[in-house]
Amino acid sequence: MKFVIAPDKFKGSLTGIEFCDIVEKGILEIAPHSEIYKLPLADGGDGTVEVLKYYLGGEIIHVTVQNPIGKPTPATYLFSKNKHLAFIEMAEASGIKLLTNEQLNPLETTTFGTGQLLLHAIELGAKHIILGIGGSATNDAGMGTARALGYQFFDVNNHELEGRGKDLSQLYRIDASQKRVELDRVSFEIACDVNNPLFGTEGAAYVYAPQKGADSKIVQELDKGLENFNNVVLRQYGINLQEIKGAGAAGGLGAGSICFLNATLKPGIELIKSIVDFDKIIENADWIITGEGKFDDQTFSGKVIKGIIDSISNQRLAVFCGTSQLSEHQIKQHGIDYIDQMTNYATDINDSIKNSKTYLKMSARKFARLLQGN
Repeated sequence: MKFVIAPDKFKGSLTGIEFCDIVEKGILEIAPHSEIYKLPLADGGDGTVEVLKYYLGGEIIHVTVQNPIGKPTPATYLFSKNKHLAFIEMAEASGIKLLTNEQLNPLETTTFGTGQLLLHAIELGAKHIILGIGGSATNDAGMGTARALGYQFFDVNNHELEGRGKDLSQLYRIDASQKRVELDRVSFEIACDVNNPLFGTEGAAYVYAPQKGADSKIVQELDKGLENFNNVVLRQYGINLQEIKGAGAAGGLGAGSICFLNATLKPGIELIKSIVDFDKIIENADWIITGEGKFDDQTFSGKVIKGIIDSISNQRLAVFCGTSQLSEHQIKQHGIDYIDQMTNYATDINDSIKNSKTYLKMSARKFARLLQGN
């Protein structure tokens, strides 16, 4: 029997790689002749670096860049020399995690540091860059990133702008004459799991800016600025970014990536599946075993398990999770054939988290015995 073990992480408890190893051991103890493939997955957020390193090798590169308010901050990214591929998380340079609550203000923050990370990877030899854009503290439509790569932005009086959120409404002209020529030799893919437009009530400012420190007045200013940014891009490049799903991601960095990097936006899980050749490996599998810590409605919104379900044809799907909040109807509705949760074995949630390795192996053994008819 062919099993493909393809989990997400159990946040704060198990990595995807640990999950694979534990479930493999549990199954082989009961069914030693099983054919097992281990394919830990991620959705472009936390845990993605570890998963990609598992497949690509490579090294973690350390560099100092500017944080969202222009202060030096250490950052890392994954670089595979053999594949000429880099995976960069914008949150390393431009993330909300880098600022105190008092420092949060999307009028003043910039993605310049993210551009510095991109440039560093390009100068190291990256030909393909995947950029994860979750957790930003910014709302600059990627102008900061573009400035680090040689783009210049000017107001109506030909004064150069710094590329912060407050500059969106002042933007009149974009100058690409000094952009780094290497950009045209690099392919960029953006791990983007939201469909928000650039501006409007469902756009970057209204939906995400409040959690980045914006009050209602700032939200309105940013939204008008994003609309102005779109008008300038439309006038100069003929691109209506407002029509592109995901343009509003990460304070408009989705839009900026399309405009300045010629990037494509894809769900993070789809990018990872492509890299690991997931659809090919699962061909002729009898079971796909997946899992995550908390199994609920959000599981099916661009997460790992949703990506697996989208790839399944005739394979059966088993889910091992920390805890499930879904009804039997929801489980069947999503085509899940078997589910087990660690809380079935633990005394409480804390016990489930603390002893997840033990309970996961018990779950795997139970599943294998069931398939064996024992």
